[in-house]
Amino acid sequence: MGFQIGGAILDFVVLAVLRRKDAYGYQLTQEVRGILDVSETSLYPALKRLQKGGLLTTYDQPWQGRNRRYYHLTEQGRAVLAQYQREWHVFEHQLDDLLEEQP
Repeated sequence: MGFQIGGAILDFVVLAVLRRKDAYGYQLTQEVRGILDVSETSLYPALKRLQKGGLLTTYDQPWQGRNRRYYHLTEQGRAVLAQYQREWHVFEHQLDDLLEEQP
């Protein structure tokens, strides 16, 4: 059984992964899949949305005769990630409190 993942959680995970280092599409997909059950058909629209919102930029690097598109977290993306982290901590504490309540 898995939890349904909304767009905000996917955005949060993508931004967090990219905080560590830039990544190309397949690499990013594998890292995100290590955390969330997500398909490429969900991930690429999220990347486009984050890019359009100014949270990510892209650049191409040659690799074995073709280009790989890398995603890079912008300063605005870092600020949004920090906000997501604050909101996550509040949510985490609320959920912990709920689960620890005695019936």
